[in-house]
Amino acid sequence: MVRWRSGTVTAVRRSWHGAVELDVRQADGVRLRALAYPELVGTPEPGDRVLLNVGALLMGLGTGGYALVVALPDRLPADPPETVDSRDAGHLVKARYTPLQPILLGVDEEASPHRAALADADDLGGLPVVTADLHSALPAIVAGIRADAPGARIAYLMTDGGALPAWFSRTLHGLRGELAGTVTVGQAFGGDLEATNLHSGLLAARHVLRADVAVVAQGPGNLGTGTRWGFSGVAVGEAVNAVATLGGRPVGSLRISGADPRDRHRGLSHHSVTAYGRVALAAADLVLPAELPADLAALVEPAVAELARRHRIVRVPVEGLDEALRASPVPLSTMGRGLAEEHAYFLAAAAAGRCAAGLG
Repeated sequence: MVRWRSGTVTAVRRSWHGAVELDVRQADGVRLRALAYPELVGTPEPGDRVLLNVGALLMGLGTGGYALVVALPDRLPADPPETVDSRDAGHLVKARYTPLQPILLGVDEEASPHRAALADADDLGGLPVVTADLHSALPAIVAGIRADAPGARIAYLMTDGGALPAWFSRTLHGLRGELAGTVTVGQAFGGDLEATNLHSGLLAARHVLRADVAVVAQGPGNLGTGTRWGFSGVAVGEAVNAVATLGGRPVGSLRISGADPRDRHRGLSHHSVTAYGRVALAAADLVLPAELPADLAALVEPAVAELARRHRIVRVPVEGLDEALRASPVPLSTMGRGLAEEHAYFLAAAAAGRCAAGLG
């Protein structure tokens, strides 16, 4: 459950879109690095008392090493300017029935300026949509798209299997100039547009953001138990189904690794095998780089052959992709490993982006 702490802000460190990093000193003198979302709790200043949730930090879980600010109890932010009993600013409740549930304007609800565009929207019109199970694939996919389609409008749909606030992601902050917009779907929030579910989010990407290509992946900090089914990224298979149902073109980014120390993730990760082989009921274009090291290809090919019973395996040339990856405006990192260590992982994601760009 929640492990509570109280402390005092001693310094404001760096900030990025939607988030502020703080130094906090507890009453017992222990110093912590904390993260606040001003849209939820207000903007902390040195000297403010803060209430913190430190549970995941103490357990070493995927919070980026942060205590999370729950409230500034002595300096609460003002109410929003909208009338409290009006739905004119939206009534989409996310992180529902938790103490910090935000009430937001859904992209397709009555008060939205985009209501007319989405009221009867029912088709993606062949929009290529890249699906990936890790947030770390996003910048590599964008790099692959940009390699062949530098002017393409790219929409990102952040699902709620990882971080719920889009503001947590420094990757998204660094990609703001590359994306036509971010749509936060399900319980996720903080994007440029808010959607109830992936289906309405995909329609918003097509009809509101006018995307040429879309990317679907969970936010950072995925959840996993080390079992076949206990992984939040399994939902990538459901994303394939949603894209196909709405008349889009699903393009699967495969999770390939030659560096992961865990056997279940070496070669083609068992998460990709489960998501695309068991959960995805619709056919997708599953992308492989045309060139992989021989020892890695020997691990990947048998698993891909199984997936070929349902999906189309597309082998994409890799010329120019290394240069595109190295030119990424944000650092490439997955599980603490960068481009040099996880070259095949990022190359596979970039190849998926290149494939999607060719379909747009």
